[in-house]
Amino acid sequence: MTIRTTVQVSGEIDLHTGVKLRRQLLNALCHATDTLVLDLSRVTFCDASGLSVLVELRNRARARGVTVQLTGPSPFMSRLLRITGLDGGLVEAA
Repeated sequence: MTIRTTVQVSGEIDLHTGVKLRRQLLNALCHATDTLVLDLSRVTFCDASGLSVLVELRNRARARGVTVQLTGPSPFMSRLLRITGLDGGLVEAA
């Protein structure tokens, strides 16, 4: 049985919001045991600093044996993850 912890991410992920999001995601990771699901369906923008937050989360999750799974990315986010090569490093749920 897989235990999932889900975090709804919304709005813009950029230099100004990334610090707060990082804290929230790392806090959620502390409570996750198997899978940390990020619902990206409400993300409207993401820049390099936002991608950095996702990469850091992925790396810390791997070190803890937790899988990071993305769900509901907009076409913009899916394309961004694909062109940066992060689509292979972060699991995208159907």
